[in-house]
Amino acid sequence: MVELDWKAKMVSSDIPKKSPKLSNKPQVSIPTPFRFSNMSSPLSTSPSASKAYDYYLRLPELRKLWETEEFPAWKNEVVLKPALHALEITFRFISIVLSDPRPYLNRREWTRRLQSLTTSQIELIAMLCEDENEAPILDLTSSNGVLTRESSSAEVWKIHGETTVVNRTSEASLLPRLVTWQKSEDVAQKILYSIECEMRRCPYTLGLGEPNLSGKPNLDYDAVCKPNELHALKSSPYDHIENHENSTLYTTNQILESWIQTAKQLLKRIASGIDAGSFEAAACDCYILEKIWKLLEEIEDLHLLMDPNDFLHLKSQLQIKSVNETEAFCFRSKGLVEITKLSKELKHKVPFILGVEVDPNGGPRIQDAAMRLYSEQKEGNKVSLVQALQAIEAALKRFFFGYKQVLMIVMGSLEAKGNRVVACSDSGDSLSQIFLEPTYFPSLDAAKTFLGEFWSREQGESRFKK
Repeated sequence: MVELDWKAKMVSSDIPKKSPKLSNKPQVSIPTPFRFSNMSSPLSTSPSASKAYDYYLRLPELRKLWETEEFPAWKNEVVLKPALHALEITFRFISIVLSDPRPYLNRREWTRRLQSLTTSQIELIAMLCEDENEAPILDLTSSNGVLTRESSSAEVWKIHGETTVVNRTSEASLLPRLVTWQKSEDVAQKILYSIECEMRRCPYTLGLGEPNLSGKPNLDYDAVCKPNELHALKSSPYDHIENHENSTLYTTNQILESWIQTAKQLLKRIASGIDAGSFEAAACDCYILEKIWKLLEEIEDLHLLMDPNDFLHLKSQLQIKSVNETEAFCFRSKGLVEITKLSKELKHKVPFILGVEVDPNGGPRIQDAAMRLYSEQKEGNKVSLVQALQAIEAALKRFFFGYKQVLMIVMGSLEAKGNRVVACSDSGDSLSQIFLEPTYFPSLDAAKTFLGEFWSREQGESRFKK
């Protein structure tokens, strides 16, 4: 079980004595933490439920694909590979939706949602690829317009006069096939243009058939993503169940877990970057992580488009039920539990970022350092980093709040959690404990409170003098 520390130490309300600007000592009351009755760890679930979840999604086999490092010199491989897997699974998802024969399926809204989800993923992948110089790429300008037998899907064309470009398209990805299918042609074309636009700041492009008007090198997509091995896992162990929502649920959660894996690797990179003093790079990674939390929320929202009757029938067929009154279904994902814990533990990096140690007597040392950082405006990289850390907290809590609403809508308020989680009024369920708990960064919060009060008093005094 993963235990989270729910008790946040509240800082003193003293104003830093070293700063002459902040010596008026305004009296500001800090809100007290929300108290939960009979509070237990929110991140706990039955090991058997987690094992069943892993088995249903074939996560052990997916993890082997994620964790196999085939390019030792490429540090970004463990971060980018599961993101590319999620994108490729989304291409399969589009095919599943457009092939669904049910006449009552809202195919138009499904198409819009999957287009939006794909664009969000491409944006994140592009952010992960910026400043990348170690990825396995195919230099398309070195062949002088000569096509090799292995690259039958390549195109030859010229840009800027006589410059010859060989634009190679992945032979294993589903996206080029979606372009040739009448039902998915418009969706696939829009995805290709999204790749072209989002990858403009990157040193290479994905090589999925996008125009590549800049003539940039292509990522060796097939070697990195291995679409054939990935799509070999497209069938769940419960494919014998005759319910169209089975493939929808299975595919949705495979995409979710792939991005959770990327988030986990990114969190490790953030922690090591902070420890190394690379605050600017760490801040960039933190904002990417914030976007991943928002993407996870977007993925969970896909459940809202599932047919209620078919989904609840599937729930019965798969025997999905609560183990206890307060358990949340999402915590059956060990990966989600881990990235939640790691995201929260970033709070322990704040003293190092501010260059101070925690006062063993509980004094406002961290708060004072934060107020100096904000007021002096000399270290922008540190300000960006602590702001990004709080952005992660906000995105994390929004995810769990949104998940609770999705759970209620999809399953019904009573069915959602053993008649307890969304139906009772004491907010003692595991989801509410997460998004209602006190801030992870009380010193940063207090520093902003006092700084805001200082400027309010300054403004009031200036008006009085006039």
